[in-house]
Amino acid sequence: MRIYLFLLSFLFAFHSFAQIETPVKWEYATSVKEVKQGETIELIFKAQIQDGWHMFSSDFSPDLGPIVATFAFDKHPSYSLVGGIKPLKPKKKFDDIFGGDYTYFENQGVFKQKVKILQPNPKIVGTFKGQACTNNDGKCVPLNEDFEFNNIKVIATASTLPTEPSVVATPIDTATTVEAETDTSKNINTTAIAAAITTPIETKAAATEGSLWDLILLAFGGGLIALVTPCVFPMIPMTVTFFLKSSKNKSEAIRKALIYGFSIVFIYAILGLVFSATLGPDAPNIIATHWLPNVLFFIVFFVFGLSFLGAFEIMIPTSFVNKIDAKADQGGLAGIFFMAFAIVLVTFSCTGPIVGSVLVLASDGKIIKPVIGMVTYASAFAIPFTLFAMFPSWLNKLPKSGGWLNVVKVSLGFIELALGLKFLSIADQVYHWHLLDREIYIAIWIVIFTLLGVYLLGKIRMPHDSPVEKTSVSRLILAIASFTFAIYLFPGMFGAPLKALSGYLPPLSSHDFDVPGLIRQYSGSVKSNTKEMTLCDEPKYAEKLHLPHGLNGYFDYKQALACAKKLNKPLFIDFTGHGCVNCREMEANVWADPVVLNMLKNDFLVVALYVDEPTKVADADVYTSTYDGKPKKNIGSQNADRQITKFNNNAQPYYVLLDPNTEQPLATPIGYDKSVPNFVKYLESGKVKFKEKK
Repeated sequence: MRIYLFLLSFLFAFHSFAQIETPVKWEYATSVKEVKQGETIELIFKAQIQDGWHMFSSDFSPDLGPIVATFAFDKHPSYSLVGGIKPLKPKKKFDDIFGGDYTYFENQGVFKQKVKILQPNPKIVGTFKGQACTNNDGKCVPLNEDFEFNNIKVIATASTLPTEPSVVATPIDTATTVEAETDTSKNINTTAIAAAITTPIETKAAATEGSLWDLILLAFGGGLIALVTPCVFPMIPMTVTFFLKSSKNKSEAIRKALIYGFSIVFIYAILGLVFSATLGPDAPNIIATHWLPNVLFFIVFFVFGLSFLGAFEIMIPTSFVNKIDAKADQGGLAGIFFMAFAIVLVTFSCTGPIVGSVLVLASDGKIIKPVIGMVTYASAFAIPFTLFAMFPSWLNKLPKSGGWLNVVKVSLGFIELALGLKFLSIADQVYHWHLLDREIYIAIWIVIFTLLGVYLLGKIRMPHDSPVEKTSVSRLILAIASFTFAIYLFPGMFGAPLKALSGYLPPLSSHDFDVPGLIRQYSGSVKSNTKEMTLCDEPKYAEKLHLPHGLNGYFDYKQALACAKKLNKPLFIDFTGHGCVNCREMEANVWADPVVLNMLKNDFLVVALYVDEPTKVADADVYTSTYDGKPKKNIGSQNADRQITKFNNNAQPYYVLLDPNTEQPLATPIGYDKSVPNFVKYLESGKVKFKEKK
């Protein structure tokens, strides 16, 4: 009987130790079974997700933390991608740990990708990478799945322009089903992966309806704001009066005003097309992953902001403006068009920064977003000219021009300076520069919006401002709003999440002065009875990676193992990831406990092995995995491979207490569990077992 119980407990322990999770299965299909060469079809990716698990979608910010789903298509002359991958109705949720919204699927997830068939027997293959997490115990596993569409029958060459077939659901039944292979290479840069559908063709997940509507609202608002700048507002009555005086009757004036308005919209639409064509189809990926465009956009916003503040004027060459103005005098439809062109050029010193800002905000899309942004902006800009031509009596109700116009312009300058920091922040996070960590970013915003409030009260005068004898009610209300916003930002200096601004601020992980974390770290009755250990040498990769709560430790297994042997300390291995939400929860809620923190500082040598760190290793350290036969070329892929080959597990977080002399676990490794007593018990068991072996 004892032998039976022993064998049973052994099998149970082995089962709990060996956990290769496969929570996602895939089905692949096409929108039609037969296609003509030159036509466009849809590829359908259908993920069957195990109960109790969720898989992250492809349409949220890469800066947030969780790993975004990406589909990498191998380049082949038999097809071309049309647009980006589109998730179908994912759920949305705010995450307290990373301070932002992410999208995800439960039970089932569907993605679609349009492709144009260029040759018979198209070869469409690629790789899916992503992450799935449990809803119960919080485990997360990386996903890596190779896909192939080999059931596309090309029956003929289309004789007309490519057409887009309707989506048919039935081909799903004939799809090839494969089980998702977990990612052991994990060669993913989580700070840039959101837009990274790479290797070698890069596409970006198409903008969601929400982001497109955000752009439309911002562009329309920008057009309305442009109307009340010093360069534009005085032109409204002048232009409308010109149409009325040069027309035989009111209907002709309205017709000319409509042509004038449509001309403005057309000019800006062309500008959007030129902008998107200049950037090229890979612009969204470059913007998301490369420092250069983000730094350039920051400089653009900075220059525009200084221009609005009155440091200098951004002007179109006078000779060019004069030529366009001369063409406007020729009359007829062409004259009206060139008159619209002239107004666009003449007002550029005020509208240029707003137009440039809208284009930059639309640059994460391809042709559609820049064009929609410009058409929306131009519509808001042009509508008043048409309306006042229809109802000229409204001109009498317009406020008079004056110093308030420059107040609008200067206020926009402050806002431009604040918004430009977002692009510098993206580059800073991707390349670990640490120039603009969260508290520095917030501090700059506090200063900017405090100065804006002081300016609105008339305490600061810019170069083109009129003296302020008294503060109007409208300026007072705007000043109150600016000061209120600055005060709202202030707790963020000390670690407050500031959820309303999560999309604009750097992640909480970049915050150095985290007061809540410090309180958790140093509060409690349990104090350290021993001096915190000194490391044997400088940890590798410490300039990029870090441990929470001031812990000392390593980020390289071999280096940590050597030091643990030297110090005769058990090794605490933390298999973690930049995009692991549950890892951050464990660190914030369990590691921060005084008892746990004291034990990690004094009784163990901690090594954090990031499974998604993209830093490449030296060529001499590259090896081919015995598990999947793939070369492991970076830190993350090697750490992930170590976890799965040595401990038969691929979920994070995953904690191993290791005897450095035998490289064997001192206790059964554990994963996500926010119970502090359970974690303390686990650490104690490893500590006692190690002492017994001495």
